[in-house]
Amino acid sequence: MSASESGDQHRKALAELRVRVTLETAHAAGLLGGARSARVAGRVPAELVAAAKKSAGISSDTDLIEVALARLALEDDFGEKLVRKKGVLPRDVDIEF
Repeated sequence: MSASESGDQHRKALAELRVRVTLETAHAAGLLGGARSARVAGRVPAELVAAAKKSAGISSDTDLIEVALARLALEDDFGEKLVRKKGVLPRDVDIEF
């Protein structure tokens, strides 16, 4: 097996893991598991859809939309929280660096 093939397999395994963890987390949060009753439609560039499917290792449009929406719904606000903390600690605090 070439290094390129090994790298491709590694990327594919990581993509599958990300999708699985995203869906498991969304399910645990109560976002999935109910009836698929909402319909989402829109026009987007075919290249964007193809690239997203390839990146996620997904072939179904419905599964792609579900994973994309789950990722958005689960997104944390770490960056915003971090920025809000600016100036909270006194400058003389020793953080052992």
